Amino acid sequence: MVSQFSEPQSICILRLSAIGDVCHAVATVQAIQKQWPNTKITWVIGRVEKKLVNGLSGVNFVEFEKYTGLAGFVRFRKQIKHLKFDILLNMQGSFRASLISTQINAVEKWGFNRKNTREGQWLFTNRQIPFLKTPHVAEGFLAFAKAIGVGADYQLNWKMPVSPTARKWCEERLAGAGRYIIISPSASKPERNWLTERYAEMVKYSQEKGFAVVICGGPSPFERELAEEIEKQSGSAIINLVGETDLQQMLALLEKAELLIAPDTGPAHMAVTVQTPVIGLYVHSNPERTGPYLYRHYVVSHYEALLKAQTGKSVAENSWGARVKGIGLMEHITVEAVKSMFDKVIEDTTNQSLSIHQA
Repeated sequence: MVSQFSEPQSICILRLSAIGDVCHAVATVQAIQKQWPNTKITWVIGRVEKKLVNGLSGVNFVEFEKYTGLAGFVRFRKQIKHLKFDILLNMQGSFRASLISTQINAVEKWGFNRKNTREGQWLFTNRQIPFLKTPHVAEGFLAFAKAIGVGADYQLNWKMPVSPTARKWCEERLAGAGRYIIISPSASKPERNWLTERYAEMVKYSQEKGFAVVICGGPSPFERELAEEIEKQSGSAIINLVGETDLQQMLALLEKAELLIAPDTGPAHMAVTVQTPVIGLYVHSNPERTGPYLYRHYVVSHYEALLKAQTGKSVAENSWGARVKGIGLMEHITVEAVKSMFDKVIEDTTNQSLSIHQA
C-alpha cells in the first residue's frame, strides 16, 4: 500500500506521549522535512511533551490535554476542525488516539499494521504501514515516513532544539563543575529502579575517574528522597538537581554530559537526541525494542536471561514486546557490570574525540 501523494502539501502527526516516544517521533518528523522541505507539518501532542519539542523548526503544534476528559476533547475539536490534511500519521495505537483521529480531516489516515498494534486502531484508518517483525519503537515510527515516500535507506538521526536560555542556565548552574556524568535514577515504575546502594557505588566510581556527578529527576517526594539517599550512601558531594529542571534544561544538561546512567526512562531517550551516550539498565523490557536507540550496545541487560527463565522461551520465540514481570529483578544488574560499561563508554568517546582531532 502506497500513498497517492507524491509530494504531500500537509501532514498531521498524532503522537501525544510519552517523553521517550516523542523523542523517537522527532526523528520521523525530521525525515519527512528532509524529503519534502515545503510540506506543512502539524503535530498533535500532549501539553507536557510539547515543552520538550516546542522549538522544533517548521512544525505547528496542536495540544491535546488527555487528563481533561470531555472538555479537552471539545477544546481540541475547536482547534482542529478548520484544518485539512493530505495525510494523517497516527503513531499512537491507543483507543484514545483513535478517537482523536476521527476529528482530524485527512484524505489518508495511516496507522500501524494490524499485527503490530492493538485496541482496534485499524478500524479508524484507511492505510496501514507494512508489518515489522522486530522493530525498535523508533524504527516503527520511521516506517510511517517510509510508507508515504521517504527513502527506504534513510537512517534515523536527530537535530533536537535546545533553547539558548536553557543552555545559559546549564552553563551557570554547572560553572566550575568540569566534566560530568548524569545519573537519572528513577523510572516511572518503581520495579524498574536500580538499587540505591549501587547507584551510590557508581557515584564514587565516577568521581574516582575524575568526573563530577549530577543527579536529575522529577519533583516528586520519592525522587527527592532517592537522590538524597544516594548522596548519603555515597559519602560524596554530588550536584543534586532533582526537581529543579524543566525539559529544555534537562536537554541542555544532557547535551554537555559525558554520559548518562539510567533505567528505562524518558531521559535515556532524550540523551540519544543530543548524541550523549547512555548506559541503560534493563531487566523488564526488551532493550532492542525500547532501549536508547543509538546506544543499545551500551545497555547492561538481564532481560534475555530472565525472560528465558520465566517463559522457557528465548527472545526470538516470545512476542517482540514480551515483558519480564516481578519486583526486585533489577538486583541482577551488578555494580561490576555497570563499571565495566562505564569504562567502555569513556574509552570509546575518548578514541572518537582523538580521531576527530587527528582528522
